[in-house]
Amino acid sequence: MSTASSPASSPQVASPAVPELYSDEYSYTSLSRAAVLSLVFGILGLLSWYSPLLLFLSLLGAIFALVAFSNLRKYPNELSGKNLARLGGALSLLMLFGSPIKHTYVYYTELPEGYERISFAALKSPVGAPDIPPDTALELDGKKVFLKGYIHPTSLSSNAAKTFILVPDWATCCFGQQPPLTHMIEVRLTGEEFASKSLRRHSLAGTLSVRTRKKPVDGLEGVFYELEADHFQ
Repeated sequence: MSTASSPASSPQVASPAVPELYSDEYSYTSLSRAAVLSLVFGILGLLSWYSPLLLFLSLLGAIFALVAFSNLRKYPNELSGKNLARLGGALSLLMLFGSPIKHTYVYYTELPEGYERISFAALKSPVGAPDIPPDTALELDGKKVFLKGYIHPTSLSSNAAKTFILVPDWATCCFGQQPPLTHMIEVRLTGEEFASKSLRRHSLAGTLSVRTRKKPVDGLEGVFYELEADHFQ
């Protein structure tokens, strides 16, 4: 009687482990755009230390930092960039608190004793009116005044000039356009200071003279205002 031989049992071979393609180790996270924008505006907001008009950049940086933290809490596994948001938010908050304090301190300490603080608004002719000194400017004739402005680039005869034209805004200063006559002051420095080409805002104090007739000026149409400045910064 023949017996059917059972086939020899073959050894069991373990299957190689297949990595999980979507495990946490290989998951993809996207960099939060709000965090990036927070850092960008936080850095740009540092300029508000020099001009309070740029403080809105720090405000935007703080807002984007809040948005980034909110999104990171909602989607912790999909978004990254917490450190960027922290840095951007810290820089923004630093300027939001520090810049106003600095500019307030400067405002109350920069006015020399015996001088009246004015702005170009008192010198400019009203919109649509003839470009001649208004009554508010005529009242300042002969007074000691303190004001701020920018050096018109074409008015400097050298990099160590004692005479130049002061204008109220950065656009006129940097593009060298012909400003309206009541937007210009011819400045003569009486102290040891010299003026050179600059894009920053300057502080001046001195005696203001208001002419009723235009005075010719090289390179420009002319001026009605002259300032004998004994303070220049």
